[in-house]
Amino acid sequence: MIKKFGKFNTVSNYLSLSRLLVIMPIIYFIGRFEDGYEFRIYTILFMLLGYVTDVLDGYFARKLDQVTEWGKIIDPFADKIAIILVVIRLYESSYLGDFYFWLIVSRDIIIFTGGIIVSNIIGKVLPSNLLGKGTVLSIGLYLIGIVLDVQQIPWLHDVLFYLSVVLSFGSVIGYAIRGVESVRWYTKNETI
Repeated sequence: MIKKFGKFNTVSNYLSLSRLLVIMPIIYFIGRFEDGYEFRIYTILFMLLGYVTDVLDGYFARKLDQVTEWGKIIDPFADKIAIILVVIRLYESSYLGDFYFWLIVSRDIIIFTGGIIVSNIIGKVLPSNLLGKGTVLSIGLYLIGIVLDVQQIPWLHDVLFYLSVVLSFGSVIGYAIRGVESVRWYTKNETI
């Protein structure tokens, strides 16, 4: 089974895993927002560092021809863990409301669980698609906006909020359709 997932020790996989380390200072700094605005700046710098690792892991995977099934698991897993931990910390600190908290947590649980089910049926991991990447970007932008206190600019807050909400719902529907189509295709071609 492990062999099926390909090589684990790749630059891109380690970059994906490093995103999990970047979360620790972000969580710490969010708890210090009341101590001064500089902690919001530190949080943004670490969020940007996490984003850079996300861009670089995909770049190196393609550039070094190291796209593996492991990478298709580790990259979105690191994204989901990073986003969920930041959302939980912002929620605990009363920077996010109940609706947004439960929307993001539920979205990630549904997509992750569905991905496991589809992977078990078809024997491979479906890679992220453009809608999923756009959704993660919109959620990230909203979270950055919260860190930068974008609530002070209501129209910008609302644009970032509603964009991420609409894309979150759309991505769950998109992943569900893609998963069902993949299973149907696999089942049809497996019986031939």
